[in-house]
Amino acid sequence: MNLVCLGLGSNADPHIHLGACLDALEATFGALKVSRVFESEPVGISSPTNFHNAVVAFESDWAPGAIAAWAKDLEARHADAPAGGHHPKALDIDLLSVGDTCAQVDGITLPRPDITTCAFVLTPLAELLPDQRHPCCQTPYKTLFERADFSGQRLWPVAFRWRGIVLSP
Repeated sequence: MNLVCLGLGSNADPHIHLGACLDALEATFGALKVSRVFESEPVGISSPTNFHNAVVAFESDWAPGAIAAWAKDLEARHADAPAGGHHPKALDIDLLSVGDTCAQVDGITLPRPDITTCAFVLTPLAELLPDQRHPCCQTPYKTLFERADFSGQRLWPVAFRWRGIVLSP
């Protein structure tokens, strides 16, 4: 079994889509650790609406390609507008890491490079798993967060409830 970390995002009815995503993840993979939810301005895309982002972690023996395919299928089932452009993204699921894997596996770079460059990824990851080490550099996520300069990337925790559990503020 490996610790799998996924980045979740939505800028179209995020309470609905992130909640449904968490339900599907739990039904498929079992017990989840879920970060607080953060709202952030779009990074790397043009969008009129902000994103809600979270990180989820769970144990699995699935191969990275199988996890990524499952995630893309779930994204497609939630898509209500063409991908890209100025359309809201109902659900975005990114495979961040699988155990200590530091390689290209099933066509996927692990760990995902934007762990260290995007505040909406590293902030919830460092809060959820502060002592977990980045697979390649072996630095704890909390330390990577403390060293990061995200001055141009605004994000803030938002109220989010899943199954009666308040995940944020």
